[in-house]
This record gives sequence, C-alpha cells and structure tokens, in this order.
Amino acid sequence: CCCCCCCWLQVMNESAEQTVTVVSAMGSCAESPVKVTDLILNMIDKAARQDAAFLVDLAALQEKHVETAKQLLGQGPGLTSFVARLMDDIANLKAMLQAICIAGMATDAFVDFVVGHGELWSAQLLAATCKQMGADVAFMDTRDVLVVSPTSDGTSVDLDEDASNTRLDEWFSKHGNHKLVIATGFIAKNHKGQATTLKRNGSDFSATIMGALFRSGHITIWTDVDGVYSADPRKVPEAVCLPSLTYHEAWELSYFGANVLHPRTTLPAMKYSIPIAIRNFFNQAAPGTQVLDLEAEQKFSNGAATIKGFATIDNVCLINIEGTGMVGVPGIASAVFSTVRDAGVNVIMISQASSEHSICFAVKAGEGDMAVAVLKKRFTDSISAGRVSGVERIDNCCVLAAVGQGMVRRKGVAATMMGALAKANVNIKALAQGSSEYNITVLIDQKDSERALRAVHSRFYLSDVPIGVGIVGPGLIGGTLIEQLREQAQQLREEFNIDIRVLGIADSKHMLTSEGGIDLSNWREQWETNKQPSNLQVGCLGQGPRVRFSVGV
Repeated sequence: CCCCCCCWLQVMNESAEQTVTVVSAMGSCAESPVKVTDLILNMIDKAARQDAAFLVDLAALQEKHVETAKQLLGQGPGLTSFVARLMDDIANLKAMLQAICIAGMATDAFVDFVVGHGELWSAQLLAATCKQMGADVAFMDTRDVLVVSPTSDGTSVDLDEDASNTRLDEWFSKHGNHKLVIATGFIAKNHKGQATTLKRNGSDFSATIMGALFRSGHITIWTDVDGVYSADPRKVPEAVCLPSLTYHEAWELSYFGANVLHPRTTLPAMKYSIPIAIRNFFNQAAPGTQVLDLEAEQKFSNGAATIKGFATIDNVCLINIEGTGMVGVPGIASAVFSTVRDAGVNVIMISQASSEHSICFAVKAGEGDMAVAVLKKRFTDSISAGRVSGVERIDNCCVLAAVGQGMVRRKGVAATMMGALAKANVNIKALAQGSSEYNITVLIDQKDSERALRAVHSRFYLSDVPIGVGIVGPGLIGGTLIEQLREQAQQLREEFNIDIRVLGIADSKHMLTSEGGIDLSNWREQWETNKQPSNLQVGCLGQGPRVRFSVGV
C-alpha cells in the first residue's frame, strides 16, 4: 500500500502512557506514483481552468484510497464503513469542483478546505486499521482542536495555544481517553472557524504542535530517510547521518534546505524542551537523529562536532547597491530592505561593509529582476545625483552555509572553512556571520556549488589532509600498491588524519575514474566492467588535486 508520513507522540499521563500519531496524506509508490496532496491540487487547478479532466483525477483519488483500504482492512464492516465515508466525501468534492469549474476560479478558503481531505482519509483509514487489530484507538480531526492565525508574510501560521488547549480539553470530554489517538496532520481552523492548513510540508509541524499541547515525553517523526545528514548525500556521498542536533541547529539547517524538517517544526518542541527523534520507517534499525536542547545535546554528543552540517541554496542572485553618498547616511539599509519587502522579495542573506559604501544581499534568481526594478525606482533621484552609483545584479550564484553551535567562541573555524574553499579554487563573493555564531554563510558561483560543498565537508568531517591519487599501470606493482592503500586507508585516517582517495586508475589503453574515489574493495571488478578508453583531456576532480593520466607509463 502507499505510505504516509507518521509522527509518534508519547504522552505520559498519571495513570497510563498514551500515544498520539499524527499522519499526513498518502504518498507515492510504484503502483501509484502521484502523491495525494499533489493530485488534489492538480484537480483544483484543472477545475479553475474549466478543464473537465479533474474528474479523471478524482476517480484516481477514489481508487487509490479504496484499493489501499482493501489491502489494510480486507472484506468486512471496517472496509464498508470507511468506503461509505469516503464516497460521501468524494461526492461532495465533485459537486464543489463542478461549481469551481463553472465559476472558473477557486478561493484560498476553498483550496484549504479541499486539500486537507488527504490527511482526513489517511488518519481515518489508519484508525480503522488499528481498531480492527484490537487497539484502544480514537480518530481526531485536528480542525476540531487547532486554532491558528496566518503569519504576516502568509507563508506559515502561528498557534493560538490557549484556544487550542481549551478545544483539546473539550475533545477529550466528548471522546474520552484512549491508549492511541490517530490525528490528522497539516490541517486546522482559523479564529473564524474556517478550515485552513499549516502550509505545504506542515505535517511534521502539526506533530510538534500536538506534542506541545499534550506536553509529550518525546516526539518521533517517521520519514523515508535515516535522519538529518551532515550534507546532501546526493551531492556529498561521504555525508553522515547526524546522531544529534540542537533545536537551533535543526532550524538553521531546515532554513538552508534540509528538507527532513519543516522550518518551524522545532519551535513548539523547543518551548517545552521536548526531544524530537527523526527516524526511517523503512530502516527501523537506524538510530536516527535526536533534536534536543543545548544542554541535553552536549551530553548526548559529548561536544564531538564543531560544525554539524553544511547546506546550499542553489540558483540565487546577488543584488549590490553602492555609492559614496551612502556613507554615514542614516536609514539607507532601512530604505533598501523595506523596498524589497514591500515588493514581496525574500532576502536570503545580507552582507555590508563597515565603510557603508555598499550593501549586498542574495535573493532567489526568479526574484532578481523585481528586486533590481523596485530599488532603481526607489533610488532614482540618488542615482541621478550620483549619490548612489547603481544597482547591480550578479546571476548564477549559490549560498553555502555551515551550521553548528560548536562554533560559538571557537577560534579559527571561519579561517578553516575559507581555507578549504581556497584550496578547492572556489571564490567567495560575499560573506555573512551573525553574532550568535551559529552559522557562517558565503555566496559563491553556482558552478562551484558541489565542489565547494564537498571541500568544506571533507575538511571538517573527513581529514585535514585530503590527497587524490592516480595509479598508472594496475599490473603487479600497481595492483600491490592499490591493495596497500586499501589496507592502510583507515589507519592513515585515524592516526594521521590523512584521507587518501584513488581517483583514477589507468593503463596505456584504458582508464577508470571516480570523482568521489574508487571503492578499493572491488577495484578489479570495476576495472573490468567500467573502464573507458584513455583520454588525455579527461580529468578527475575530487577533494584532492586534479589528476591527469599519461599514456604508456
């Protein structure tokens, strides 16, 4: 059956232990590759465009849930009850979508109401399955409990904790206590009583909100990865799963693109110091990542890592505004950032020289034109008078961030990071570090993104001395050397902090290369199956030097 993301909340009552499970809508699988939430949004979009194909998507949505219910519940009263409720919802959605198709438009309130059905059906189905297995379970529609209001930028919501606590008490008065509560993620109501959402990817946010309301002993977020990694493993094969993070570190990494966590997930748990565990539902042997308060995390990790993780935000542009007339003039920075704020442009990072001669900041590439246009309009008179030289846009940039509370008051961390980038031949266009010292952020060329990420990760996580080696002639002598390198690699790394990687092997006719390093445990098999014709123009770039091959050695 198709999976849904689950979050377990362990609630310690005086009389018994209670578990609350918060679920999202069903995801994708080989038999049904489209996620339910995406399918619902596509339906709404088609209806608003007066495309009758939304009926096909609605049928697919019905089939997906009926087939999953058959697998979980089998034939019987549980299946009959669930399918009957599902068909009522489908009929109501069909009528609403037809009305939208006639009007040719969909309001935000309508979208919020419709899109939450995926979570409703998922939670109802899981509750029915647990009940059929004999569990003492109750289904909770969190729209009956959570009261939220939108943030000023409209990208998230704030919880009204007092109102939500009152409604939670009312819910228990009506439904009684149960060992297991299955609750919907993602959905809530506003102060007007209208259905709303916690925005996309908000089910984990729902979990920590519920955890805070229940004063849970701990929160476990089940997902499809082993935890939070030290870097994106798709870009850095050597990335490791972090055993622990502080709340602040998790928040920083989520802001810079670690998609395991919703950017605001940690806030409700942090308020009550509730530990969060991020675990892999498909690899339950993996311990996952623990997200803790600072004191607990230091005890857990024993202060092992200075920098916990690295992340990048790709496809950004740098906006630079400069001029001698800006020096010492109060309110320039305020004018710059209030202008881009009013235009709805999000600023990712800011850097300003102490001379006040220039201010530069990074925005998403798609918002660059808007930022430049509104700034030129705002400073038209200053540009004409020469007080501001101009507003410049630099495209094809990337933000690279290093995150870790271990950097606080630790000397040389920034120097080490800059040194690693310099050795990798990466130029830094702008630099920012807050006084809290939780992160160091640099702006670099987009083309250097992966190389820079690997370089800094290698410097802090692998070795002080990364060395790239090319072996020319994998015969008796060369093969023996490769075996020696394989046998001694771990000892060199542990005792001498040297990371030797064989990036290429070649003879007079063929070559085998790997940017991350060849696996020496089976290099002969790789040589026979993956070798390519030798090419003098092909280099292999890893964390060490660029390796070139000569033919006939």
